[in-house]
Amino acid sequence: MVAARIPHAAVPVVLKPEDTPLREEGLLPPGGLPAALAERTRRALACGALVPIETAQVRVDDGGVRFLVRVVSSLGRKASAGLGSATGARPTINPFLPPEPELTVAPVTRTHLAVLNKFNVLERHLLLITRNFEHQETLLTPADFGALCLCMAALPSLGFYNGGPVAGASQTHKHLQLVPLHFGSEGPSPPIAPLLTGAGPRCPALPFAHAFGRFGVSMGGEPLLAAEAMHALYRNLLTRLGIGAVPRGGQAYQSAPYNLLVTADWMLAVPRTAEHWRGISINALGFAGSLFVKDHAQLELIRAAGPMQVLRTVTGGSKPGAETG
Repeated sequence: MVAARIPHAAVPVVLKPEDTPLREEGLLPPGGLPAALAERTRRALACGALVPIETAQVRVDDGGVRFLVRVVSSLGRKASAGLGSATGARPTINPFLPPEPELTVAPVTRTHLAVLNKFNVLERHLLLITRNFEHQETLLTPADFGALCLCMAALPSLGFYNGGPVAGASQTHKHLQLVPLHFGSEGPSPPIAPLLTGAGPRCPALPFAHAFGRFGVSMGGEPLLAAEAMHALYRNLLTRLGIGAVPRGGQAYQSAPYNLLVTADWMLAVPRTAEHWRGISINALGFAGSLFVKDHAQLELIRAAGPMQVLRTVTGGSKPGAETG
């Protein structure tokens, strides 16, 4: 069984197979995601269902991180489609019930589907959506992490979650997201990695509020065995940020907005107090070291202020945000 509490240092966690989400016939076989993703991407591009957004990439050094800032010239395409965007527009429809067949990569578990991000800035950008409607502001569950683990075991990925609109979420239907771990053309991946030192719960070099932890389990050949451990660490980090569960309609909702970053080795949770900085929307990828702007004027605003100051502002300042013990 999973330990009730994961301390600061990573520790081994023993899980029984019956404690993990079960797989069923007809689901994506182990290791089958790369081929399914490549084939669905090819078909979606050919039929026009997948609409990549072109960007120009600029590096901005700040606080020991080489931030990757993408200048997106066609954000209006996504906003005009009524699906929301990094400009803050909110959708009026739910594109996940059902998702477009041309964008649906595969069923991953009995509870989750893998779907291509229709208006993708990064190649191989996947959405992990719940098959039935769950609200984006409900807390993540072991089933969410089970689907995430299966995908991350097949593809070296950075998983991320935007907990509510203040954290940059443009859809209310629960969805985690995955992008290739190496999403930059140079330097460490993700760019924030050099500052993620120690076992947590604090990384001394990070100037914004956060809670950090490493895993004591490996996804190895049994990725579902990591799901409960990841979930336990996730709840531990939120607790350190003062974010708890609020019962509503029989569901456990988050008590405050946050962003989450997950790799096979570590997890970073960041509280949010504002979605925008001077009109620029910041989501979880900002805390990985990747920012998106709609034009060169916004790029110059970020360059002048420094990306770290932008991140400090949307997290409520430079408060530690986590226990120091």
